[in-house]
Parts: sequence; C-alpha cells; structure tokens
Amino acid sequence: MKSSTIFTRAAAGALALGLSTAAFADTWRFAHEEFEGDVQDVFAYAFKEHIEANSDHTLEVYRFGELGESDDIMEQAQSGILEFVNQSPGFSGAWLPAAQIFFVPYLLPTDEETVLNFFDESVAINEMFPDLYAEHGLELLKMYPEGEMVVTANEPVTSPAEFNNKKIRVMTNPLLSETYNAFGATPTPLPWGEVYGGLQTGIIDGQENPIFWIESGGLYEVSPNLIFTGHGWFTTAAMANQDFFNSLSADEQQLIRDAADAAYAHTMEHIQGLAEESLQKILDSSDEVTVTRLTEEQIDAFRARAPQVEEAYLEMTGEDGAMLLEQFKADLEAVQAN
Repeated sequence: MKSSTIFTRAAAGALALGLSTAAFADTWRFAHEEFEGDVQDVFAYAFKEHIEANSDHTLEVYRFGELGESDDIMEQAQSGILEFVNQSPGFSGAWLPAAQIFFVPYLLPTDEETVLNFFDESVAINEMFPDLYAEHGLELLKMYPEGEMVVTANEPVTSPAEFNNKKIRVMTNPLLSETYNAFGATPTPLPWGEVYGGLQTGIIDGQENPIFWIESGGLYEVSPNLIFTGHGWFTTAAMANQDFFNSLSADEQQLIRDAADAAYAHTMEHIQGLAEESLQKILDSSDEVTVTRLTEEQIDAFRARAPQVEEAYLEMTGEDGAMLLEQFKADLEAVQAN
C-alpha cells in the first residue's frame, strides 16, 4: 500500500506555525488530500508552476498526511495557517450542507465529455458556489471533477439486495450516508488513513472512490471487486483563505485566478483517459480483481432509490439547497441539449 506519514494535529500545527514566520513572507502554502501524481497533486503543481513562473512567490505543496487528514488541512486553511487548500465536498458537506449536492446519486451523467462541459459552463458551479464558500471565509478558485465513482467490495454487487448488511466506508458526509442507506448498505464513516486496514481486516466490506485513487492507494489489493454503478463523479474544490486573498493587490489576485485557470485546464486534460489507464494498471497488477459494469436494467434498480436521497438533501439544505439543485439541473439540461 502506498501511504504517507500522518502527523498529529499538534505536530501539523507546529510545523505550519513554523512556516508562517516573516522569513517566509514570499512563500505560500497549498495542501491537498491525495498522493504524489494523483489528480489534486497534478492541479497543485500546475498551480505552483504558474505562480512561480509569473511572480517572485514560491509555493510549497503538501500532500496527504504531511499536515494531517482532510479535516486538519481545512482547519489550517480557515485559520490562515495555509493560504490554499484543496478539499472535496465530501468532507466539507458537514459545514457546507449545500455542497453535498454532488452526492445525490445519478444527478451527474457518467459521460466524461458532458461532465467536463458542465463544469465549464454551469452557473451553479461558477456563480453560486463561490458565494457559499465565501460565507465560511474561503475564496473558491475552482471546482473540478476527478473521475467517476467506483465501488469496491468483498464480492461483486449487482443489486441493492446484494448490498444488504455490507458495511461501506463513507466520508463524514450525511448525504453520502443517506445514499448508501438507500442502496441497501450500512454506511460506515472512517478516516481515509484507516480504510486500507479496515478493508484488510473486514471492519468494512467496501468503499467508493475514483478508479485512479483505487489504484494509487492500492485498495484493489484488499477489496478486489470493482463495481461500476454509474451513480456519480468525485468532485473537489481548490480554495484560498479569504482574508489572505483580500489582503493581496489586484495584480496578485489576478495572478492567483490565472494560476487556477491554468491548473484547471491542465488537470482536465490530464483526467481524460485516466480511468482507463488506471483500470489497466490494476488488471495488470492482480489476477484476483473482478470488474462488474451494471447493465441499464441493474442501474435502474439503484436509480429508483435516488429520489429519497434528493429529498434528504432538500431537508438538510432548505431554500438554498432547493435553488442550487434547480440551477444544477437546468445547467445539466442546457449542456446535454448542446
């Protein structure tokens, strides 16, 4: 298993505090949730390249575990210890309920071209979400997709009945728990650093992630049955601490926005074909892996349970969630009509 050392919160805070001295005034810090070479890492290094090529600033990038887990780096970003952070709505859903919209199953299509066009053109993504993040002291730079979600389990699954009594690891996200309840499974929140061991020991029976992350994290080694359910895409968001961002000159703010645009364009090119490449690496590495792609009829059995998750989303988010969901659907309809 590929892994990183996980610092305690105290150690992470001490390290970050040490980096925030006047001697590092021209050094900015960017922490993300993934391993070397993964999608968030690709985004961070493209962002770093643009910043450093067009200014006197340097950018330090911290990968998964180097400053703690996802909740730790978000806490550091909101407190101003980190200037930039990349976090999935899967983790931010607890304090930004509307962001859980990405976990309403079967809302986003599985077609890669449609998804990429949606993120480029969506009013919900590009105009509504920045205001939501701003309410929590964060300047949203980019939301972007990483890959279709794939479930791994201790045996192949083709129906909700076959999920019965299976403990599926979920992020600390109420709506994701609702999704797996609807699918017939038992949602089991677990920190990412414990997932491999949990699968290995049977504490959990499965989990979901994009296929590149299943390959990168070695999850197929202990959870070898891959199930393509078609229920959603993994989405993430790159942000800046808003007090930091607002303290910058107009030129520096534009530098950061340009860097985010450049990183986004590079990353969207990077993910095209990544799923197929990652799946092939998995198949080349293990003879135990099985691949189950649900038929349309099988998907319909899961899709029929999506409305109850959408209803739960609206209950959690109220009027703001209703407006966001309405715009989200309108944006999808517009993209699919083109």
